[in-house]
Amino acid sequence: MARTVARVIVDALKDLDVNHVFGVVGDALNPLTEAIRTTEGIDWIGCRHEEAAAFAASAQSQLSGTLGVCMGTVGPGSVHLLNGLYDAAKSRTPVLAVCGQVPLAEVGSDYFQEVDNDLLFRDVAVFRATVTSPEQMPRLLESAVRAAVSLGGVAVLTVPGDLGDQELEQDRPARFALSRAVTRPEDQALTAAAEVIGTAGKVTLLVGKGARDARAEVLQLAELLSAPMVLTLKAKEGFEGDNPYQVGQTGLIGNPAAAHALDDCETLVMLGTDFPYRDWYPTGCKVVQIDTREEHLGRRTPLDAGLTGDVGATLRALLPMLTAIADRTHLEESRAKYDHWNQGQQSLADPDHDRHGLRRLRAALDNRDHDVRPEALAAAVNSYADDDAVFTSDTGMATVWLSRFVSMHGTRRLIGSYNLGSMANAMPQAMGAQLWAPDRQVVAFCGDGGLSMLLGDLMTIKTYQLPVKLVVFDNRRLGMVKLEQEQSGLAEFGTELDNPDFAAVATALGLTGIRITDPADLHEGVRRAFATPGPVLLDVLTNPQEIAVPGKPTVAQGWGFAIAKLKENLQSHGA
Repeated sequence: MARTVARVIVDALKDLDVNHVFGVVGDALNPLTEAIRTTEGIDWIGCRHEEAAAFAASAQSQLSGTLGVCMGTVGPGSVHLLNGLYDAAKSRTPVLAVCGQVPLAEVGSDYFQEVDNDLLFRDVAVFRATVTSPEQMPRLLESAVRAAVSLGGVAVLTVPGDLGDQELEQDRPARFALSRAVTRPEDQALTAAAEVIGTAGKVTLLVGKGARDARAEVLQLAELLSAPMVLTLKAKEGFEGDNPYQVGQTGLIGNPAAAHALDDCETLVMLGTDFPYRDWYPTGCKVVQIDTREEHLGRRTPLDAGLTGDVGATLRALLPMLTAIADRTHLEESRAKYDHWNQGQQSLADPDHDRHGLRRLRAALDNRDHDVRPEALAAAVNSYADDDAVFTSDTGMATVWLSRFVSMHGTRRLIGSYNLGSMANAMPQAMGAQLWAPDRQVVAFCGDGGLSMLLGDLMTIKTYQLPVKLVVFDNRRLGMVKLEQEQSGLAEFGTELDNPDFAAVATALGLTGIRITDPADLHEGVRRAFATPGPVLLDVLTNPQEIAVPGKPTVAQGWGFAIAKLKENLQSHGA
C-alpha cells in the first residue's frame, strides 16, 4: 500500500528514534498529527504556544545530541515557532520544524493566513524547502534532516495542507546515513601552536561547551601547563565538578578569580568556545584557539595560532608536543582567589544573613521588606536537588544566581538560552527535558518576567503531569534590565512587574503551588517542593534590590549605580 506524505515523514521520525513532537494542532497539520496518533512509539505533545513547543524540542536536542522536532500550522502557527527556533540555531543543535501551508493551488495568492515560510525562516534555518509534489519525498526530508544534524542547526520543511494526504507513486524508506566527522589540524599547525604555548610561563585556559567531549584531555592540558581553567557558562555542565583547576566564569556573571586568571596570563588557550564579550578578554598576551568551525577562529580576539578541529582529537595530537610548566604559582593564586570569593558568596546564601552584625545595617538599606535573598534560594535548591538533576534557567538574574550557587557535580545537566538570551525559555525547556528523562529530576530557574510571558504552558505541564520543579525568583522586576539601567546611571524605569501570587495561579491550574515570603521558611519550602510528587511551582519573593557584582567592576559602573540610586530616591520623595 502506498504511503502518504504525512506517513513518510512520521515513519522516518520514528526510525530516527524521535519520541516526541511538540506543537499546536491546526488544519494544515491534520494529516501529520493523524499519522502521529496512529503510530506507536512517537507522541504528540500539544503545547499552548508554538514558541514553547520550539523551546521544548530544542531542549531535547541539546540534552540528547539528536534531532528535536516541532510543528506549527499554517501562518501564525509557524510564525510563533520562530523565537524558539532561533534559540536552537544559536545553540547549534539540530531541530526539524515541520510547518503547515495553505493549499498548494493558493500559494502566492495572498490567501487567508498565507505566510512565505521559505522567506520567514531564511535567517534562522540551515535548510528550508516547501514540498510541492509527493514525489519529492522522502528526498526533501532526508536533505532537511542531514542539514540539521551535520550543520548543527534548524531545518524547516513546509507541507501545504492538501499535500499531507497525497500518496507517493514510487515509495521507498527514508535513508539518512548520519555520522559525525572527527577532525584535527595538520602537523605544521600543531607545531606552530605548541611553539606559541611554549614561549610563555603563565597559561590560562578558557573552556567552552565545544570541549565537552574532551574532558580528560582538557584536564591533562591544565595539569601539564599548571593552568587555571576559566569556564563559560555552558561549560559548567562538563567541567565544574571534581576539577581542581577551574575558577568559575568570566564576564558580567563572573568572579574576581576568573578575571585575575585571564588578566595575569601570558598565554590564553581557548578550547571550544566562541565567548562573545570582547571587553573581558585579556590584552598583551598570546592567544591560541581550537574550534571545529574555522570561521570562529580569531573573531573575538586576535590569535597567534588558530587550530581547526575537534578539541579532543586536536589535544591528543598537541599534548605530546608540549613541555610541562613546573611553576604552579599562577594556578595556585587563581585558585586561592576563587576559594576566597566562594567563601564570601556562601555568607550571602545563609537565610539568616540579614540578622547578624553589620549585615543588619545592609539589610536596612537594600532589603527593607526582609525578602529572601536570591543567593540563599539558589543555594538551597543546590543542596536539595539530585546529583543527576537537569537544570534550566531563564535569561537574566536567575541565570546569575544559578551560575554562582548551583554546582554541576555528578551527572547534572544544564541548558538555557545562553546564546540567544531569550526570555521565557526555562519552563518550556524543562518540559522537553522532563519528557526526555522522565525518571530524572528537572529544575527550572524561572524569572517572574520569563514565566509570565509563556504562563499558559503551565497547563501543558498539568496535562501531561510532568513532575518539573519550577523555582520562581519573584523579585517583581525585570531584574537584569534594572541592573543594566542603574549601572548606566539611569533610574529604574519600566522594569516593575505587577505579579499575581504565582503559587495560587499554579494551584488553580492543578499544579502544587508553594509560596515563600519569609527567609525563615526557605529551606523547609524548598525541601517540600522537591519531596512533593508531580509538578510543583515554588514562588519565592526575593529581594529586588540585590546586586550581582561582576568579577571586574569598573569605576564608571560604580558611579552610574550611585547616580541611579540618587535619582530613584529623589523620585520616591516626589522630587
